[in-house]
Amino acid sequence: FGDVWLRDTGPIFLGPDAAAGFRFNGWGGKYDLPHDDEVADQVAAAAGVDLLRSEAILEGGALDHDGEGTILTTRQCLLNPNRNPGWTEAAAEAVLARDLGARKVLWLGAGLQNDHTDGHVDNLARFAAPGVVVCPVGFGAGDPNGEVYDAAARALSGMTDAAGRSLRVIRIPSPGWIEVDGVGGAPASHMNFIIANRAILLPVYGEGLAARLAAQGLAEAFPGREVIALPSNALLSGGGSFHCISQQEPA
Repeated sequence: FGDVWLRDTGPIFLGPDAAAGFRFNGWGGKYDLPHDDEVADQVAAAAGVDLLRSEAILEGGALDHDGEGTILTTRQCLLNPNRNPGWTEAAAEAVLARDLGARKVLWLGAGLQNDHTDGHVDNLARFAAPGVVVCPVGFGAGDPNGEVYDAAARALSGMTDAAGRSLRVIRIPSPGWIEVDGVGGAPASHMNFIIANRAILLPVYGEGLAARLAAQGLAEAFPGREVIALPSNALLSGGGSFHCISQQEPA
């Protein structure tokens, strides 16, 4: 396969017997690599589940969900004409309801700077539990995304989920200004963590104060799970991190 980003190329499991398969076009035609559009079919076949094909172009990293029908996303990505030309919020919500069972969609604006995914939400905000969302706060004077984080947090604080709950927003430090291969302002994010059964795998980009505070914040957001911080600079050079290269599958 052309790329490692299974979050975007793989199927989204709906349960033990079925998965949704969306079309993939290389993040709006930026990286159209051989066989990436076949990953969902092969994973579903290997798992022995029915693949419910959708005509919509959609990457898994563009969505986060609470498990109870609330989906979080960004307008920058989901309404980008390089995916589904002409999509409106209403059109996108209809597809998410039909194909993923969404009962409510929460819309944020822009994602991180220099993110070739056009603002995937898994770099910006994530559900820690129903009614609880984790979102960064800018770290250091040179953080390129401080205003984006603040705008997202303000929007989230005024939202309710599908069950009518007001969201509790937990803010943890961002990595701040990170350079990759001599280029500054890389889309490094502590939000790109994996939620495992008993652990949180947290991407960090050094062993400084931001990483330690992020680990402490996620420990508060996920009581009962061990937060394991691991370096993710190499993955960041390709534009993503741990969440991007994984896709959960029911055991």
